[in-house]
Amino acid sequence: MNALIVILLLGLSLLLIGRGVYKGKRFLSGLGISLFILSLLFFNFLDFWGEYLWFQALGFEDRLLTTLVAQLIFTVAGGLIGGILILLLNLPAGPAPGKWLVYAFTGFGAFIGGSWGYSNWEVFLKFIYRVDSGIKEPVLGLDTSFYMFTLPFIQTLYALVWIFVLLALLASLAVHYTQRFEVYKRSGRYELEWVHIPNSKLKVGYSRIYRNVGLFLITMAVGKYLQHYSLLFSDWGAVHGPGWTDVHIRLPAFFVVAALTFILGVLTMLQGFRKAIGKVLIRMGMYNFQDQPVYILPVLTGLTVLLWVGALGVLPYTWQSLRVEPNEITFEQPYIANNIKFTRLGFNLHKIEEREFPASPELSSEMVQNNQSTLQNTRLWDWRALAAVYKQFQEIRLYYKFVDVDIDRYMIDGRPQQVMVSAREIELENLPEQSKTFVNQRFKYTHGYGITLTTVHDFTDNGLPKLLIKDIPPKSSNPDLEVKQPRIYYGEETRTYAIVNSKEQELDYPKGDNNTYTQYAGPGGVQIGNFWRKFIYSWKFGGTKLLLSNYPKPDSRIMFHRNILDRLHTLAPFLMYDRDPYIVLDEGKLYWMVDAYTASEHYPYSEPFGSATSTDVNPGEDLSFAGNPRKVYRSNYLRNSVKAVVDAYTGEVSFYIFDEDDRIIQVWDKIFPGLLQTREDMPKGLLNHIRYPQGMLSVQGLVFAKYHMNDPAVFYNQEDLWVRATEKYYSDVKPVSPYYIMWELPDSDKAQFVLMQPFTPKNRQVLIGWIATLCDPENYGRFLAYKFPKERRVLGPQQVETKIDQDSYLSGQLTLWDQRGSKVIRGNVLAIPIENTIIYVEPIYLQAETAAYPELRLVVVMHNDKLSYAENFEEALNGLFDGKKRVFTDSDNKNSPTSTQDMSEGEWVQRANQAFENYLNKTSAKDFEGAAKALRELEEALQNLSNKFPGTDSPQEKPEEPQEPVEEKTEAEE
Repeated sequence: MNALIVILLLGLSLLLIGRGVYKGKRFLSGLGISLFILSLLFFNFLDFWGEYLWFQALGFEDRLLTTLVAQLIFTVAGGLIGGILILLLNLPAGPAPGKWLVYAFTGFGAFIGGSWGYSNWEVFLKFIYRVDSGIKEPVLGLDTSFYMFTLPFIQTLYALVWIFVLLALLASLAVHYTQRFEVYKRSGRYELEWVHIPNSKLKVGYSRIYRNVGLFLITMAVGKYLQHYSLLFSDWGAVHGPGWTDVHIRLPAFFVVAALTFILGVLTMLQGFRKAIGKVLIRMGMYNFQDQPVYILPVLTGLTVLLWVGALGVLPYTWQSLRVEPNEITFEQPYIANNIKFTRLGFNLHKIEEREFPASPELSSEMVQNNQSTLQNTRLWDWRALAAVYKQFQEIRLYYKFVDVDIDRYMIDGRPQQVMVSAREIELENLPEQSKTFVNQRFKYTHGYGITLTTVHDFTDNGLPKLLIKDIPPKSSNPDLEVKQPRIYYGEETRTYAIVNSKEQELDYPKGDNNTYTQYAGPGGVQIGNFWRKFIYSWKFGGTKLLLSNYPKPDSRIMFHRNILDRLHTLAPFLMYDRDPYIVLDEGKLYWMVDAYTASEHYPYSEPFGSATSTDVNPGEDLSFAGNPRKVYRSNYLRNSVKAVVDAYTGEVSFYIFDEDDRIIQVWDKIFPGLLQTREDMPKGLLNHIRYPQGMLSVQGLVFAKYHMNDPAVFYNQEDLWVRATEKYYSDVKPVSPYYIMWELPDSDKAQFVLMQPFTPKNRQVLIGWIATLCDPENYGRFLAYKFPKERRVLGPQQVETKIDQDSYLSGQLTLWDQRGSKVIRGNVLAIPIENTIIYVEPIYLQAETAAYPELRLVVVMHNDKLSYAENFEEALNGLFDGKKRVFTDSDNKNSPTSTQDMSEGEWVQRANQAFENYLNKTSAKDFEGAAKALRELEEALQNLSNKFPGTDSPQEKPEEPQEPVEEKTEAEE
């Protein structure tokens, strides 16, 4: 129906226009044109008014109006400047056809200027409300804020003026040659500098062309002058930012070129100068340019190009190649130091606290006892494994979906515990096809319901998580975790609009064979009770059914922009958002928390992220930034300045500033007063759940891996380059992502929620250090970097994986599980600091081929070269002290670890037979490394049989060593 209305109105307007033209009636043509324009304006107004009502319902209509007013003002200003400038530069226009060409170029210039003003409103507002940082760069001595707010405005303005001047020059050439052609037709004369035809107003001359050429050269001179600011982002030297050649050769060259080009532009507009050049060329035996002075233009162009190429290209390139590069470290050392300083400032690494970590080889039971708060919060559940369990046991119905599993901490029984939580959202795509009706999708299936929450550490005897919040309605095992308002109308997966509080009952939650229904009672959404608003939103969402539906009541509400990231981006498009919102339970209500960022590509001397990192990252890697992640790779300034909160029931949105030193967020706060609140305004219950974002630490960690080197000589040689530690994760080797732990810092007796990431030296697997940020409110954002002693070997996660693979009993059992129709899934290797040492923990899951979810079957704990594994973390940790090796039996299909001291003769024979069978299988498959490993397992089993049960016959003769050579492992692999 909406499409039909559009077709009828536009068709009627075109009919009137055509009828008026055919009949020669201007009134009909004007009426048709007016109807056409009004129709377009009306339908655009409907879309705008629907959005305005949404902003008004949230209390942010001022943000929308400020943007619209700014766009309108700058669009009109740009259009007027463009049109007037081009018109003035081509006056007098003269009679037709020159006059119409001038008007055409004037109109085109006005369009370009208006488009420029509309698209650059952010640049203008940031310039108007700019603030100083108090930090000056060392080359030109300007405040860094000049480059982030003022220079982009100047460059944008210059680009527009350059386009206008070029259009004016093209217009003058077009008008000139059009008029000369007219002169030629009337008089047959085409050779004079200007021609006047008797009884005609038509005059043709070159003065307008020269005026515009001179102005164009002056504009180019201004551009060359402005380019000296861009030297602060130069790539000529050893690092990003101005180097020796930039400062001593290119910087003066820009001033000289700009001055000479400016003088040349002024002289070009002087007739005497043009005639002087013509006379010189005549004496040189060239054509008589004085009679045809327009041909002097190529000469001027050649002079300008020659000047630019020589001063800005040949001279600096020659000096850089022959003088600087052969002695680069000597010339560039102070400029490398500048790059290090400002890159660390750009990525907020200047606040980092660098410390030495002893990495002691000692671990005592007393240390374990004193760090129970850390150990009891060791994460044993991988989020993907837990997501599969949630999906199988807690989605309840097809139309529910757990999008993600997030990590947080809650006070439970008076102590902080790390938990994993997921929201049960509505997923309409999972409805059966026959149930995907308009009424079901818009009125009945409107919201998700409740959350599922478990601690990161605990699991049942069957290897499943112990759920603290589960089922529908939510059942909480602790009164601190009671969910009073479980309905989720706004979420990560919610992408469609819904009508609530209508005549149709909403599905609340399933209950056995029946359903429980509800009516929305909150203030979320926009009231849609009257016909006008129904018409607006039926147009906006293309739904004639909505317009004709009788279900909406006078107090019904329409909810849209329900996806969290879409909602936030619509309200504050100037921020970049983390793609991983997480659900928070506070005082019985559910809220979404999202981290938001500010970024810039204009921080002087700072290396862009894409080139500031070590070599283990590429532009295609997902770093948890929503929208345009590649923007991060171009940025050389990044701040996590804002935390956004969205009420999952009402949709209410709040933005809180968490980095008051960030100049970009200060500017936006001035542009949109009242949109952003302070950190002190955040409710305490929500403040307790803030966390440092993984995406931010990923970026900072990758930059710090290179920029922890403060000495320019060391940095230049890249002597101490770090890379992210790697691990075998779900059977793939990949970099370790930042992970959350509860940790008691060496200078604290309280466990804190911490985000950390380990690093290794490039091309080696030993651990060299880690970075960590504190997440609890009292220490939020505190940034720590721990470096390990270089004279001591500290195992890295990948080496822990190798040790597990080399353990004969453990690797044999994992192989056996894989061969019995089950899939072995290896989770994250977590490096857990305990006082002055580190332990490593890796959970291992088992998933049967016939099951849709994994079970936690084994926990591996390692310290130095001691490896222990058991059915649970506590037993595995104790195994580091009691010295008992553990192997596996399959009694009662439990696959439980057992001490080798308790194994019977039959069990050892069974293990020897299994090892021999593995050896034969690996040899036939030409897996000689696996064959060697199986051979070691067989040798160990036979040795135990010989020692513990004298006289026992070996079940199989010891086979010969495999013929193919086994590749020796490098030090890094070991």
